[in-house]
Amino acid sequence: MNLEQRKVWNENHKALTGMLGRPDKHSEAADLFLEQHRWLYASREAGGLATYEDVIMNTLGEQTFRAYPVRTSASRNSIAWHLWHAARIEDITMNVLISGREQILHSGGFADKLNTRFIHSGNGMDESEIAELSSVLSFEALPDYRLAVAERTRSIIAGLSAAELKTRVSARRLNQVKEQEAVKATEQWLLDYWGGKTAAGLVLMPATRHNFLHLNKSMQVKVKLEKQPARQ
Repeated sequence: MNLEQRKVWNENHKALTGMLGRPDKHSEAADLFLEQHRWLYASREAGGLATYEDVIMNTLGEQTFRAYPVRTSASRNSIAWHLWHAARIEDITMNVLISGREQILHSGGFADKLNTRFIHSGNGMDESEIAELSSVLSFEALPDYRLAVAERTRSIIAGLSAAELKTRVSARRLNQVKEQEAVKATEQWLLDYWGGKTAAGLVLMPATRHNFLHLNKSMQVKVKLEKQPARQ
Protein backbone atom coordinates (compact mmCIF):
# COMPACT_ATOMS: atom_id res chain seq x y z
CA MET A 1 0.00 0.00 0.00
CA ASN A 2 1.81 3.07 -1.25
CA LEU A 3 1.10 6.75 -0.60
CA GLU A 4 -1.31 7.09 -3.51
CA GLN A 5 -3.24 4.03 -2.38
CA ARG A 6 -3.47 5.49 1.13
CA LYS A 7 -4.98 8.67 -0.33
CA VAL A 8 -7.56 6.56 -2.16
CA TRP A 9 -8.26 4.71 1.09
CA ASN A 10 -9.04 8.01 2.82
CA GLU A 11 -11.41 9.06 0.04
CA ASN A 12 -13.18 5.71 0.18
CA HIS A 13 -13.53 6.02 3.94
CA LYS A 14 -15.38 9.30 3.45
CA ALA A 15 -17.70 7.52 1.02
CA LEU A 16 -18.20 4.66 3.50
CA THR A 17 -19.16 7.16 6.20
CA GLY A 18 -21.99 8.43 4.03
CA MET A 19 -23.29 4.97 3.12
CA LEU A 20 -23.23 2.93 6.34
CA GLY A 21 -26.67 2.44 7.83
CA ARG A 22 -28.52 3.49 4.68
CA PRO A 23 -30.81 0.64 3.59
CA ASP A 24 -30.52 1.61 -0.07
CA LYS A 25 -26.71 1.49 0.15
CA HIS A 26 -26.33 -1.45 2.51
CA SER A 27 -24.87 -4.00 0.09
CA GLU A 28 -22.53 -1.43 -1.45
CA ALA A 29 -21.41 -0.23 1.99
CA ALA A 30 -20.72 -3.79 3.18
CA ASP A 31 -18.59 -4.49 0.11
CA LEU A 32 -16.67 -1.22 0.53
CA PHE A 33 -16.06 -1.92 4.21
CA LEU A 34 -14.60 -5.34 3.40
CA GLU A 35 -12.31 -3.80 0.80
CA GLN A 36 -11.22 -0.97 3.11
CA HIS A 37 -10.60 -3.36 5.96
CA ARG A 38 -8.61 -5.76 3.80
CA TRP A 39 -6.00 -3.06 3.14
CA LEU A 40 -5.25 -2.74 6.88
CA TYR A 41 -4.14 -6.30 7.55
CA ALA A 42 -1.50 -8.67 6.24
CA SER A 43 -2.63 -10.34 3.03
CA ARG A 44 -0.68 -13.60 3.32
CA GLU A 45 -1.56 -14.18 -0.33
CA ALA A 46 1.23 -14.81 -2.79
CA GLY A 47 1.32 -12.36 -5.67
CA GLY A 48 -1.30 -9.99 -4.25
CA LEU A 49 -1.00 -6.25 -3.79
CA ALA A 50 0.84 -5.32 -0.60
CA THR A 51 -1.46 -4.10 2.14
CA TYR A 52 -0.53 -1.40 4.66
CA GLU A 53 0.45 -3.99 7.27
CA ASP A 54 2.46 -5.87 4.64
CA VAL A 55 4.49 -2.74 3.89
CA ILE A 56 5.20 -2.21 7.59
CA MET A 57 5.97 -5.80 8.55
CA ASN A 58 7.88 -6.86 5.45
CA THR A 59 11.61 -6.44 6.21
CA LEU A 60 10.77 -5.19 9.73
CA GLY A 61 13.45 -6.23 12.20
CA GLU A 62 12.53 -7.21 15.73
CA GLN A 63 14.69 -4.45 17.19
CA THR A 64 12.75 -1.85 15.21
CA PHE A 65 9.47 -3.51 16.19
CA ARG A 66 10.32 -3.20 19.90
CA ALA A 67 12.11 0.18 19.95
CA TYR A 68 10.68 2.50 22.64
CA PRO A 69 10.48 5.42 23.04
CA VAL A 70 10.67 6.69 19.48
CA ARG A 71 10.04 10.39 19.10
CA THR A 72 8.02 11.16 15.98
CA SER A 73 5.60 13.98 15.24
CA ALA A 74 2.64 11.78 16.21
CA SER A 75 3.78 9.40 18.95
CA ARG A 76 6.54 8.07 21.22
CA ASN A 77 5.17 4.53 21.21
CA SER A 78 6.66 1.44 19.63
CA ILE A 79 5.42 -0.34 16.53
CA ALA A 80 4.69 -3.28 18.82
CA TRP A 81 2.35 -1.16 20.94
CA HIS A 82 0.58 0.48 17.97
CA LEU A 83 -0.19 -2.80 16.20
CA TRP A 84 -1.22 -4.54 19.42
CA HIS A 85 -3.39 -1.64 20.63
CA ALA A 86 -5.24 -1.29 17.32
CA ALA A 87 -6.04 -5.01 17.31
CA ARG A 88 -7.11 -5.00 20.96
CA ILE A 89 -9.53 -2.12 20.40
CA GLU A 90 -11.03 -3.86 17.37
CA ASP A 91 -11.28 -7.20 19.18
CA ILE A 92 -13.15 -5.62 22.11
CA THR A 93 -15.53 -3.45 20.12
CA MET A 94 -16.42 -5.84 17.31
CA ASN A 95 -16.78 -8.97 19.41
CA VAL A 96 -18.12 -7.82 22.76
CA LEU A 97 -19.96 -4.60 21.85
CA ILE A 98 -21.35 -5.42 18.43
CA SER A 99 -21.80 -9.19 18.38
CA GLY A 100 -21.82 -10.17 22.07
CA ARG A 101 -19.16 -12.80 21.46
CA GLU A 102 -15.98 -13.77 23.29
CA GLN A 103 -12.87 -11.81 22.43
CA ILE A 104 -10.41 -13.47 20.06
CA LEU A 105 -7.80 -12.75 22.74
CA HIS A 106 -9.46 -15.42 24.89
CA SER A 107 -11.20 -17.74 22.41
CA GLY A 108 -8.02 -18.07 20.35
CA GLY A 109 -5.70 -18.48 23.33
CA PHE A 110 -3.83 -15.30 22.46
CA ALA A 111 -3.75 -14.06 26.04
CA ASP A 112 -0.95 -16.62 26.47
CA LYS A 113 0.43 -16.65 22.94
CA LEU A 114 1.14 -12.90 22.95
CA ASN A 115 3.38 -13.32 26.00
CA THR A 116 2.14 -10.23 27.85
CA ARG A 117 0.18 -9.82 31.07
CA PHE A 118 -1.83 -6.93 29.62
CA ILE A 119 -5.35 -7.89 28.52
CA HIS A 120 -6.88 -4.40 28.32
CA SER A 121 -7.06 -2.04 25.35
CA GLY A 122 -3.74 -0.32 26.00
CA ASN A 123 -5.26 3.09 26.75
CA GLY A 124 -3.77 4.82 29.77
CA MET A 125 -0.56 2.80 29.98
CA ASP A 126 2.38 4.56 31.60
CA GLU A 127 5.91 4.58 30.19
CA SER A 128 7.09 1.59 32.21
CA GLU A 129 4.11 -0.48 31.05
CA ILE A 130 4.62 0.43 27.40
CA ALA A 131 8.31 -0.38 27.72
CA GLU A 132 7.44 -3.76 29.24
CA LEU A 133 4.89 -4.59 26.55
CA SER A 134 7.29 -3.56 23.79
CA SER A 135 10.06 -5.76 25.16
CA VAL A 136 8.05 -8.97 25.72
CA LEU A 137 5.19 -8.97 23.17
CA SER A 138 5.53 -11.96 20.85
CA PHE A 139 6.89 -10.82 17.48
CA GLU A 140 5.64 -14.07 15.95
CA ALA A 141 2.16 -14.25 17.53
CA LEU A 142 1.05 -10.64 17.04
CA PRO A 143 0.49 -10.94 13.25
CA ASP A 144 -1.52 -14.12 13.87
CA TYR A 145 -3.64 -12.34 16.48
CA ARG A 146 -4.23 -9.38 14.19
CA LEU A 147 -5.28 -11.65 11.34
CA ALA A 148 -7.65 -13.64 13.58
CA VAL A 149 -9.25 -10.39 14.77
CA ALA A 150 -9.58 -9.17 11.19
CA GLU A 151 -11.23 -12.38 9.97
CA ARG A 152 -13.76 -12.31 12.80
CA THR A 153 -14.56 -8.64 12.16
CA ARG A 154 -15.25 -9.29 8.50
CA SER A 155 -17.60 -12.14 9.30
CA ILE A 156 -19.46 -10.04 11.87
CA ILE A 157 -19.93 -6.97 9.69
CA ALA A 158 -20.83 -8.98 6.60
CA GLY A 159 -23.71 -10.48 8.58
CA LEU A 160 -25.21 -7.25 9.94
CA SER A 161 -28.35 -5.71 8.47
CA ALA A 162 -28.76 -1.98 7.85
CA ALA A 163 -31.06 -1.82 10.88
CA GLU A 164 -28.49 -3.54 13.10
CA LEU A 165 -25.84 -1.06 11.99
CA LYS A 166 -28.03 1.72 13.38
CA THR A 167 -28.36 0.03 16.79
CA ARG A 168 -26.60 1.70 19.71
CA VAL A 169 -24.25 -0.17 21.99
CA SER A 170 -26.13 -1.66 24.93
CA ALA A 171 -25.32 -0.90 28.56
CA ARG A 172 -25.15 -4.65 29.23
CA ARG A 173 -22.35 -5.17 26.72
CA LEU A 174 -20.48 -2.12 27.99
CA ASN A 175 -20.64 -3.68 31.44
CA GLN A 176 -19.24 -6.92 29.99
CA VAL A 177 -16.20 -4.99 28.74
CA LYS A 178 -15.74 -3.63 32.26
CA GLU A 179 -16.15 -7.06 33.87
CA GLN A 180 -13.59 -8.56 31.49
CA GLU A 181 -11.11 -5.82 32.47
CA ALA A 182 -10.73 -5.00 28.80
CA VAL A 183 -10.40 -1.32 29.71
CA LYS A 184 -8.20 -0.02 32.52
CA ALA A 185 -10.04 1.32 35.57
CA THR A 186 -8.56 4.75 34.90
CA GLU A 187 -9.91 4.81 31.32
CA GLN A 188 -13.65 4.43 31.84
CA TRP A 189 -14.20 7.44 29.56
CA LEU A 190 -13.68 4.98 26.73
CA LEU A 191 -16.84 3.11 27.73
CA ASP A 192 -18.75 6.39 27.69
CA TYR A 193 -17.37 7.12 24.22
CA TRP A 194 -18.34 3.70 22.87
CA GLY A 195 -21.73 3.95 24.59
CA GLY A 196 -22.59 6.90 22.39
CA LYS A 197 -21.89 4.96 19.21
CA THR A 198 -24.02 2.87 16.90
CA ALA A 199 -22.60 -0.29 15.35
CA ALA A 200 -21.95 1.76 12.20
CA GLY A 201 -20.01 4.28 14.28
CA LEU A 202 -17.80 1.52 15.68
CA VAL A 203 -17.22 0.18 12.19
CA LEU A 204 -15.93 3.59 11.13
CA MET A 205 -13.97 4.18 14.33
CA PRO A 206 -12.25 1.94 15.40
CA ALA A 207 -12.61 -0.96 12.94
CA THR A 208 -11.29 1.04 10.00
CA ARG A 209 -10.11 4.57 10.80
CA HIS A 210 -8.49 3.86 14.16
CA ASN A 211 -6.45 1.01 12.73
CA PHE A 212 -5.40 3.14 9.76
CA LEU A 213 -4.18 5.92 12.07
CA HIS A 214 -2.04 3.52 14.11
CA LEU A 215 -0.60 2.00 10.95
CA ASN A 216 0.35 5.55 9.93
CA LYS A 217 2.14 6.01 13.25
CA SER A 218 3.87 2.64 12.89
CA MET A 219 5.07 3.64 9.45
CA GLN A 220 6.49 6.89 10.82
CA VAL A 221 8.43 4.93 13.44
CA LYS A 222 9.75 2.48 10.86
CA VAL A 223 10.84 5.22 8.46
CA LYS A 224 12.56 7.18 11.22
CA LEU A 225 14.45 4.21 12.62
CA GLU A 226 15.50 2.90 9.22
CA LYS A 227 17.04 6.27 8.43
CA GLN A 228 19.18 6.15 11.56
CA PRO A 229 22.62 4.51 11.39
CA ALA A 230 22.76 1.07 12.93
CA ARG A 231 24.06 0.98 16.51
CA GLN A 232 27.39 -0.71 16.98
